[in-house]
Amino acid sequence: MAKEDVLPAIHGGGRRILAPLRGVTIRPFRRVFADAIVQSGFVEAITPFIAANQGFDPLKDRELGSAEAIPVTPQFIGKDPAALRASLERIVAAGYTTADLNCGCPYPMVRNKGRGSGLLRTPEILRQMLEAGCQTMGPGRFSVKVRLGVDREDELLGLMRLFNGFPLRFITVHARTAAEMYDGPCHRGMFAQIISLAKCPVVLNGDIPLTGEVEGIPPGADVMIGRAFIRSLGDREDIGELLDRYIELSRQELCGERPVLCRLKELLAYWKDLPRWRRRWQIAKRACSLREFRVW
Repeated sequence: MAKEDVLPAIHGGGRRILAPLRGVTIRPFRRVFADAIVQSGFVEAITPFIAANQGFDPLKDRELGSAEAIPVTPQFIGKDPAALRASLERIVAAGYTTADLNCGCPYPMVRNKGRGSGLLRTPEILRQMLEAGCQTMGPGRFSVKVRLGVDREDELLGLMRLFNGFPLRFITVHARTAAEMYDGPCHRGMFAQIISLAKCPVVLNGDIPLTGEVEGIPPGADVMIGRAFIRSLGDREDIGELLDRYIELSRQELCGERPVLCRLKELLAYWKDLPRWRRRWQIAKRACSLREFRVW
């Protein structure tokens, strides 16, 4: 691939990491859209979260286990340090060299159980999770993804001393609170304070476009992008061919048409406001079979 084929980075700056979007940036997606991922300048992908539970082998998760176009870092969610350690030991034995901890999932059913962004409310458990991650993966090989806080945008600032106590690979900061979910403007003004306090690299996340300057993002910053990239795919001329392949791979993974349909609708929902998809989305979202769904 020629250098000029790669989209310019934000501010012409740092690395691009593909964000973990549950049900969307999954392995079949990464396989089907591999060329687009590379051409958009992504150098790494974080998997949608995998449960760190006692007795569950993470290598059985569909996210892991095959070669991909760019390096993939497994992300784990949980609140049991022993379970996290066991999960990480298994992926290390399988050849993975990096891992990520989900400290940012905003959904109430997750955070109310102390997982995801709920870890921000239990500093001692969070400390134990960071210890398990850094000890098992090794210095500079374990990262975390966080929100600014649960209810307040300054909560993360109070936790930076805790994070700074570990040799983290980087910390990814989504510039919203968990309570804000994905609504409203991002608080990008907080980035500068977090960067000034952090001893490890900071990756910036939250409604970041693929190109152009963004207020609050310093030149050369590493960024994590998800939704903007997904939306850009809806305008591809070959999107029908790519979706047919996506259906084929999804059928190999899932049992029956219904789960395949649900997966496809979750992807197409990102394109519902694009001119070419407005009418097609109205048909697709009501489809009860793959034959009805195929609107491209």
